[in-house]
Amino acid sequence: MDCPDGELSILIVDDFQMEALNRQYLDRSGSTNVISFSMQEGEFSNITPHLLGDVVISIETAYKEGENAGISMEERFTQLLVHGILHLFGYDHENSKEEADKMEKKSKELFGLLIED
Repeated sequence: MDCPDGELSILIVDDFQMEALNRQYLDRSGSTNVISFSMQEGEFSNITPHLLGDVVISIETAYKEGENAGISMEERFTQLLVHGILHLFGYDHENSKEEADKMEKKSKELFGLLIED
C-alpha cells in the first residue's frame, strides 16, 4: 500500500476503565467496545500531522462480543481495531445511513486484508 506514515496508540482496557472513559469524554453511561480519540481535530491538530490519535478497546467487551458472534477473539479484536482506526480517518456511522454504509464497506475491505480465511 502506498500511504503516508502515521502513528497511533492502542490502549486495551477492561469494562470498568472503558465505562469511565465513555462517561468522561462522551458523556455516555456504561461501557462500550471501542472509542477513538483523534489528534487530527481541534486547535492543535496541525502540530503533529502524522499523529492520528488513540484507539481504546475494551478487551472484556470484545471477548463477549466475539463469543456471541461465534468468532475468535483475534477476529473480533481486529474488527474493533479497524473500526477505531476508521474513526481516526474521519469515518462515522452515527450521522447518516450513507456514512454508516461507507464505513461498513471500508471496514470489510480492510478487515479482508488483515484476516486470512
